[in-house]
Amino acid sequence: MTHQLPALTHHVSALMPQGPALTRNLEMTGTYLNYLWISLGVVVLFCLALWLGWRNRKRRQSDVPEPQDVPGELLEAEPRAAAEGMVIGTVTGGEYLDRIAVHQLGLRTTGRVEVHDQGVAIFRAGARNLFIPATDLAYARTDRGMVGKFVEKDGAIILGWALGEHALDTGFRPRRAEEARSLMAELTALTERETSA
Repeated sequence: MTHQLPALTHHVSALMPQGPALTRNLEMTGTYLNYLWISLGVVVLFCLALWLGWRNRKRRQSDVPEPQDVPGELLEAEPRAAAEGMVIGTVTGGEYLDRIAVHQLGLRTTGRVEVHDQGVAIFRAGARNLFIPATDLAYARTDRGMVGKFVEKDGAIILGWALGEHALDTGFRPRRAEEARSLMAELTALTERETSA
């Protein structure tokens, strides 16, 4: 046993890098750590820039009024049409990259859109629901999408509406094609009714 221990120690020390090799390994570790800290710094600066941009956008849009909540009587009412899918968000009318930051309007969430005689109810997961009165609904059409969510041709429904003095577009991506067709037909009928009234 006493003769085997030095031999084992000799084998272990032979496997360990010695002299210049050990120095090079330590230098490389330091280099990789420097890269890591630089990368983390870039990520932090990027997140800070996004946060500052979002805060400044909210300040610029402070005159946008709050949208209406979904009326209580519509919560249990049978809609003319409804669809599940993704609420892409709300932008300034005609400006598909100018996301509305205030009142959670610009958030992208899963949700449900319902068409009623009184207007359009938009239910959103993790964000406040909103209601577009029929009198404020300007148009409904299909497009490829908006604000970073672009899909196939006519894959998104765009609702043009007025919120106070502001013209807005809200995008919705239905999950099922048959629901999309039914929703679009009822939205078109609703806008045409208001236009001819």
